[in-house]
Amino acid sequence: MREPYFWQVRDRRARASAPLTRFLLTPLASIYAAAGRNRIKKTTPFKASIPVICVGNLTVGGSGKTPVVAALRAWFVAKGIRAASLSRGYKGEHKGPLKVDVETHTARMVGDEPLMLSRTGEAWIGADREEAARVMAHMGVELIIMDDGHQNPTLHKDVSIVVIDGGNPVGNGYIFPKGPLREPVGEGLGRADAVIIMGELAHDLAELEHFSGPTLKAAISPMGPAPGGPLVAFAGIGRPQKFFDTLEQQGAELSEAVPYPDHHSFSEADISFLRRLAEDHGAQLVTTEKDYVRLSAEQREGIKVYPVEVVLSSEWLDQCLGPVLERLS
Repeated sequence: MREPYFWQVRDRRARASAPLTRFLLTPLASIYAAAGRNRIKKTTPFKASIPVICVGNLTVGGSGKTPVVAALRAWFVAKGIRAASLSRGYKGEHKGPLKVDVETHTARMVGDEPLMLSRTGEAWIGADREEAARVMAHMGVELIIMDDGHQNPTLHKDVSIVVIDGGNPVGNGYIFPKGPLREPVGEGLGRADAVIIMGELAHDLAELEHFSGPTLKAAISPMGPAPGGPLVAFAGIGRPQKFFDTLEQQGAELSEAVPYPDHHSFSEADISFLRRLAEDHGAQLVTTEKDYVRLSAEQREGIKVYPVEVVLSSEWLDQCLGPVLERLS
């Protein structure tokens, strides 16, 4: 899905903010918000026999959740805990519960984010979160780190972490489909135990001033130097520009930067276009790890992947997750 431009326009008086469109979408936004609020209110969450940590966000699209999930999982694994991620498996054929195998599964089967997570640790998918939690516990998993699901009330969360994209915290500030918010900011933060802000906040967020839980400023960091020589970068993530900016900040020579919608399935025509573009510039193709796992073996030929990670402070981790660790010790 490619976000409408007016979702990111904060000046509601500007023509680009599409005031008529927003006006027409207001009833749908009200229904969406009410339905989500009612579902949370009326659902009794299933409490799994093992701890569940949820890493969610407040908006539709990417905010940096998945790298945070990988970082939290690695922190627990380093302490001897069998921690595994749990994803819905968005756009995947399998509904689970299923342990993802990077050697046999594809993004078409299980979704791109679970497949990416399986490259660095244990990853599961399950459209039914309760069923997935039961199976994971039965199979010996000691801790679940749920990738997304802050608005899903079916599974009890021992810790709920909200990740906010500092460059575009709440878009235009409206509820879907009038804007990118999944729910009012205050309501979402009211159920959160901690907040991670990815990058510097582009503008003040009043609701954060009233949030009493631990807040951490973090950033996406590259896992190595940028490839040398001219590059044609392409990305189909929540905000492709973040990837392009990261490359340039690392000194990369970008000849072209080609954005695609989040979770985009690359066709042969897409790859042929990108290869021609790179050839015209005498450049190398480079993409994100999330995009790379969606490519077939043939499509990957000659394309570099530029992985990134999130580094979280040990003090913040101890403060937020220390009680969970004590419970498992």
